[in-house]
Amino acid sequence: MNIADTLDGATRLVAIIGDPIAQVKSPAGVTQSLIDRDRNAIVVPIHVTTADLERFIQGVSLARNLDGIIVTVPHKFDVFRLCATTTERAQFLGAVNVLRRKDDGSWHGDHADGVGFVEGIRTAGCRREGRRALLAGAGGAGSAIALLSAGVVPRRRLARIGTSAPIADRGRAGGRRRRAATRRRHRNSCESRCRARMRRLSP
Repeated sequence: MNIADTLDGATRLVAIIGDPIAQVKSPAGVTQSLIDRDRNAIVVPIHVTTADLERFIQGVSLARNLDGIIVTVPHKFDVFRLCATTTERAQFLGAVNVLRRKDDGSWHGDHADGVGFVEGIRTAGCRREGRRALLAGAGGAGSAIALLSAGVVPRRRLARIGTSAPIADRGRAGGRRRRAATRRRHRNSCESRCRARMRRLSP
């Protein structure tokens, strides 16, 4: 069975957003995985620029048949601020790559890159214990993979993220500056924790 057999008015939507977005290959595979699990759902790629990100999240939240959003580059740090709640690991990283709609219409964020990568190499027969690794890049995915591979466990409690002000009411220019500063702080913090942990693990 494929999407042509299931697509109708009852189909649930999952968006995948990025800038650019043409390079992503996952929509077909994730859609098929959902169908194989008897879910009438489809993953739709949407090109969203950083300048339009807050307005997009605000507008798309009105769609009653949208259940989730997958986040790719360069939005993982910025979308974190737009979540009502997040998992502990997402809060630890200051970034999200998947959003789930809550009963009240707000968004709950998680960061699954690290879990997916580590579980993938474990399934392929790779054991990371006692080994050294080279990390090239410390963005959302790189930080998640490094922290999980190094055995770093977030200890922060689940908390509300950002402010209670409506998205549309936040200053555009000021918001961009705050997001850029937040990204730098989170990235530097993640890099520092990774380096410290790796040093302790090195022979």
